Amino acid sequence: MKKFTKLVCLLLVMTMVLGLAACKKNVVDPYANMDYDVASEEIYDEVLGGYESFYAQAKEAESLSERWALMAIAEAKMLGSGIMLPLSSNGGTYGISRVAPYTATSVLWGNDSYRYHDVLVTTELIKAEHRDALKAKWAELKGTGTWEAEAEKYLLANGYTLKDTYTIGYSSDPQTWDVLATSMAADSEAIVNTYDGLYEYDNENVLQPALAESYEKTVNEDGTVNYTFKIKTGLKWVDSQGREVADVKADDFVAGMQHMMDAMGGLEYLVDGLIVNAHEYIFREITDFAQVGVKATDDTTLVYTLTNDAPYFMTMLGYGVFAPMSRAYYTSQGGKFGAEYDDAAANYTYGKTPDNIAYCGPYVVTNATAENTIVFQANAAYWDAANINIKTLTWMYNDGEDALKGYNDAIAGTIDGSGLNPSSLEKCKTDGNFEPYSYVSSCDATSFMAFYNLHRVATSNFTGDGACPTSKTADDIVRSNIAMLNADFRLALSMATDRASYNAQTVGEELKLTSLRNSYTPGTFVSLEEETTVSINGTDKTYPAGTFYGQIMQDQIDADGIEITVWDPTAEGGIGSTDGFDGWYNPEAAASRLEKAIEALKAEGLEISAENPIYLDLPCWTTNESYANRAQVYKQSIEENLGGKVIINLTVCETVMDWYNAGYYPTTGAEGNYDICDLSGWGPDYGDPQTYLDTMLPDYAGYMTKAIGVF
Repeated sequence: MKKFTKLVCLLLVMTMVLGLAACKKNVVDPYANMDYDVASEEIYDEVLGGYESFYAQAKEAESLSERWALMAIAEAKMLGSGIMLPLSSNGGTYGISRVAPYTATSVLWGNDSYRYHDVLVTTELIKAEHRDALKAKWAELKGTGTWEAEAEKYLLANGYTLKDTYTIGYSSDPQTWDVLATSMAADSEAIVNTYDGLYEYDNENVLQPALAESYEKTVNEDGTVNYTFKIKTGLKWVDSQGREVADVKADDFVAGMQHMMDAMGGLEYLVDGLIVNAHEYIFREITDFAQVGVKATDDTTLVYTLTNDAPYFMTMLGYGVFAPMSRAYYTSQGGKFGAEYDDAAANYTYGKTPDNIAYCGPYVVTNATAENTIVFQANAAYWDAANINIKTLTWMYNDGEDALKGYNDAIAGTIDGSGLNPSSLEKCKTDGNFEPYSYVSSCDATSFMAFYNLHRVATSNFTGDGACPTSKTADDIVRSNIAMLNADFRLALSMATDRASYNAQTVGEELKLTSLRNSYTPGTFVSLEEETTVSINGTDKTYPAGTFYGQIMQDQIDADGIEITVWDPTAEGGIGSTDGFDGWYNPEAAASRLEKAIEALKAEGLEISAENPIYLDLPCWTTNESYANRAQVYKQSIEENLGGKVIINLTVCETVMDWYNAGYYPTTGAEGNYDICDLSGWGPDYGDPQTYLDTMLPDYAGYMTKAIGVF
């Protein structure tokens, strides 16, 4: 999609400057003077055209297992293109906590794991031995509906006192309180506690009715599929003061879906092509939302009509794209729909603050002081208010500049848990708290990546305050743009990165491998349900039922001759994993790939040597010790392993928001102020590899293509 281009004027000016600079040394960026969208399309086709083709085949597969096998092949092609370097997952770090394990859902997708109303929190730190016993009990009881009661009984029997408050630390304020207009985790992880969806995962990972009481699936003669939900009666919307403002109706899900498509906050790609006529409405091919397959046939009946029998549809319901929105309250805040939607209008206040949304979830927000405190108070009108465990949920801001603050606050009881960075880990051991209380957190399905900017435009942050300026000349930018278009150059960067030492700076030497991830989609995310035969570079290969996604990725990578390992079949006791080892670090292969790139680029007029290196900007949060050290390790490993032919400039970001604005908050590739960005990643929205792979689609359809500098 040609995003409504608010950036065209800036781009035209910048590309002219870069084009002039290129002529000074007869090194020409072929995309410098090109329209930004056209350049993005050509770069994407050049770099990821093969991936897109394989992925399109996967979506046309006749069976679910064939679909997943072909998706694994497509991802292998993407990883082999070198556009990104997998870094780590969430988790795999030492921590201490008062929260009982598995008392929030642990499903790997969506936002339900951030719904905290049912967690069990104690007044005392939970001992490691008791935590292990609880985990074993969960594994025994999951799916029985008895886990929470048994966990509570166990804690009380072992001398713990349960409380109805939960306090956590956070590092980034929500930029909006409109869950339908954002795909930022920093926003949605807070807002998810203010509303309920149709169905949600419980703490035994079973999908349970929430605002819906039941659903029915029917297949139509034309192949479309209806999901019909019956909405519970008596549900209320309230304002931040707890005052009732409207009844929850089926139409509120229709209003929410239309607003989401109007707002274009990055969620729309999830339903593009899934819901009948969603694509046409998003792309403004139709303007009548009544033609879209989301309808309320009465106050309690909601019907979604899908274009096909998507096997993952129900797993999507825990994410913000399917959140309801009170139509009446939205319009009272200046909200309009369709062509009249204008979030910049003077009277548009919806979502601007927590006082400008309606609530139907377990909490209302009673305080939101920027970079200080967010307080969620139990919603008396909540449909399940009698059964929530946490009455007050408090978020306390931590700017990250004091490496010991989280640990000290957890020990003092100011917050109820904290991860342990290298500094606090040592203090925890010195204080005698490590052995009795520490545990290693589970790795989740979030994949943090280093992304390579293939079409650098910005030279400072998009915020207009000049933050994080580059030290590169215009000629340096042209040279790095050309180099970044070479796959061998990108793979050389990835293979030269000592990821274990890099990761150690934030998680400690002992756990530096635990959270390392080697792919975008975790290798165990899905496994084949039946025996399946697919072609690996023209040779048919048959995989038995139960084969993990990661194994097929590895076979394709090996067939393509890429010197990386993304799947270890011996890991996890023979189950296999894409985590816990460094399958990318290969200095010898990195040097070889770089020499191959140098030869190819020389033919294009670009000379690379230790005397004439390529300079690449990596934004660095300089006031945070752990992240500053991590950036230094990255710089040292690249420069040493590539013989000084690539120099990493650590762009100074003095505050965490400067750092985020350099690479996390940009909304288009043109706004990305970096050559290499290591502060972003992706967590799954639903239970199918498509939730990862769709993010790298072209034409503004893929949310993460902006991270590589296109669209």
